[in-house]
Amino acid sequence: MRTIRVRWRVAPWWAQALLVYGAARIVTTAMMLWFAAHQEQNPWTGASPGYAAFASIWDGRWYQIVALGGYPSELPLTDGGHVGENAWAFMPVYPVLVRIIMVLTHLPWEIAALVVSIPCGFGAAVVFHRLMRQVLDERSALFAVVLFSVAPASPVLQVAYAESLYLLLLGVALLLIMRHRYLSAIPVIVVMALTRPSGLAFALFLLLHLVHRFWVRARHPFSLAEAVRLCITGLVSAFMGVAWLLIAWAVTGSPTAYTDTELAWRSSYVGYGPLIPFEPWIQGANWWMRRWLGMDGGWLLLIALLAFAVYGLFFTRGGRALGVTLRLWIVSYAVYLLAVFFPQSSTFRLLAPLFPAAGAFAVPRSRIYRVTAVLVSLVLQWVWLWACWQVDGYDWTPP
Repeated sequence: MRTIRVRWRVAPWWAQALLVYGAARIVTTAMMLWFAAHQEQNPWTGASPGYAAFASIWDGRWYQIVALGGYPSELPLTDGGHVGENAWAFMPVYPVLVRIIMVLTHLPWEIAALVVSIPCGFGAAVVFHRLMRQVLDERSALFAVVLFSVAPASPVLQVAYAESLYLLLLGVALLLIMRHRYLSAIPVIVVMALTRPSGLAFALFLLLHLVHRFWVRARHPFSLAEAVRLCITGLVSAFMGVAWLLIAWAVTGSPTAYTDTELAWRSSYVGYGPLIPFEPWIQGANWWMRRWLGMDGGWLLLIALLAFAVYGLFFTRGGRALGVTLRLWIVSYAVYLLAVFFPQSSTFRLLAPLFPAAGAFAVPRSRIYRVTAVLVSLVLQWVWLWACWQVDGYDWTPP
């Protein structure tokens, strides 16, 4: 045991991060294999599927459709004449990358998707460690990696979803911005924005970062050349935030092809309607309140949750430890989600880009606290797999 501890302490930081993440994935894999063994026949697999097939259900099938058939030039319509669910809701980088692996290796979709997702998850853990070391000491940064690795929705990093690739790209982009390498971040932002919707959120983040750098320029010099580079990067990010909408318009002929497609996924909750910024969360809060408690006033719960989040981010020791830049990203992405997303079962997965917040929970040094945090995360991971990933008959809880 002493030898193991010594070897652990002298291991390079990246090896420690990889080992932590790998250990967490072993635990998650065991959970998923248990659920797969007890999975009944469903729209995607037969009963008791293997791991690869079980990891390719839900949105994995949509990515497979994109990889093999591309995007429709004609939008599907429901019996009521509304745009139905279709592949335009899924960005192209991940399925195209998997398709390239399939062509080069002749692997089936299920395996090729994991060949992309799993290594990207390991890469995201390594980059996340570097990100945390910008603001935390070594031990806290490593524990932040632990929390990132065992997070309740972390199984999504080892399935046929784009999240692991996206978090890898997002971590690199944030790291470059923190190091003020603005132009170097542009190619990362471009690819990232076509992996998961994020260009507008990142543009808002860069705008807030610009304001902050200008505000503190007396203590931290901010040259005109740096300001120009940051503005260029922000403009590119803003353009990439609408690029997919323009591409969908060009291919389908409908200027609202992408937004109509996204709205189709919330129609079973609140019906069809226009996208009104910041309305979806109020609608969703009221919908869920009526469903579970049989009463209105969900917006009051939403305000309470937001107030709690603001307090944790700006007025606690852990939140302040993240520094200004990472907190600006958390705020920007949260504002973006509040503006466009309707809260449903996939909310937990869509909170993944807030992963720098794990650093705030890594600050306390109590051993009891840290062990408890890991155990609670693993329990919630099991709950997430049970509630969202496994398919239970007519299942309306897509992850």
